[in-house]
Amino acid sequence: MRNEELGINHTCQVEGQHEPTALFRDESILVVYKPYGVLSEFDAHKPNMPSLLKDKAGCDPVYPVHRLDRTTQGVMVYALSEDAARRLSAMIQQGQLEKTYLAVVEGVPEGSQGEYTDLLYFDRRKNKSYVVKRERKGVKQARLQYEVLQTIGHEGKQISLLRIRLMTGRTHQIRVQFASRKMPLVGDRRYGSHIPADHIQLCSAKLSFTHPFTGEELSFSYEPTDEYFKLFDQISEQK
Repeated sequence: MRNEELGINHTCQVEGQHEPTALFRDESILVVYKPYGVLSEFDAHKPNMPSLLKDKAGCDPVYPVHRLDRTTQGVMVYALSEDAARRLSAMIQQGQLEKTYLAVVEGVPEGSQGEYTDLLYFDRRKNKSYVVKRERKGVKQARLQYEVLQTIGHEGKQISLLRIRLMTGRTHQIRVQFASRKMPLVGDRRYGSHIPADHIQLCSAKLSFTHPFTGEELSFSYEPTDEYFKLFDQISEQK
């Protein structure tokens, strides 16, 4: 599959997909949309992106270099060679892959924009992250920046559309950092949401990075149009 066949060059934006979709592919990297309910890493028993990409796009092998929760949709990049995986992984470690999310939370953050810094501990047995006060084994610092795009009333409650930029990539980071401030993501029952939804209202909406071999600046966006996202007039602000 050549990039020309996908109709894209250095940037790409898509809306409202519900199936795994290739956004960009060359000899070394593959950028895709991952839907809800699919694991981003290989699993022998559950639907996962590497297996789907092998079956549907003939990509084998596929090297995951970052992850999205099964309950999160959005844009991801995979490596198609060991060399590309090493380069992309190094770029991620150096903060050179910019990840922007859209989320719908219960309530309204203080201020139109801000930054949260917390210490997080992930309990593997419970599959849940916690904000803790002291550093100890397994505790990692988590940082993110947010911007409030719009707040609306919904069935007697306020909900807010946020643009979020991750400065670190911790397990369930966005979910727990907002939930710990009494603003759980809509639909996220694990972290205290009382508003029902088919899926957690969280989307990896934009991925920007430099191609690890050509040096080209690449940017890929996905605009969620499902469930609570569609209630907001300002959803297009993330373009």
